[in-house]
Amino acid sequence: MIARHWRGVSRAAAADNYVRHLQEHIFPQFTRMAGFVSATILRRRVAAGVEFCVVTVWQSMEAIRQFSGETSDVAVVPQVVQAMMVDFDKMVAHYEVVETFTPG
Repeated sequence: MIARHWRGVSRAAAADNYVRHLQEHIFPQFTRMAGFVSATILRRRVAAGVEFCVVTVWQSMEAIRQFSGETSDVAVVPQVVQAMMVDFDKMVAHYEVVETFTPG
């Protein structure tokens, strides 16, 4: 499995709208893609606004390319999201998932 990490900083007033956009528009698209496993939204307040790290997990790089296209390291940031951001990564990082530990 592959974890895809992206970071962006939204304006404080747009933070909840960004989360809602992911929940209502982006994540439903992912669920229709073969190889999508999960998505996690991390957030924290920073001086410039609210920083987000969005981690999606996919079965393979081939599955990621369904979403990203052939340039899988380039971030896919729709115009509506860019308008909410103060700053955002233009590139993503991919990590091989070695282990996921869940107690119990």
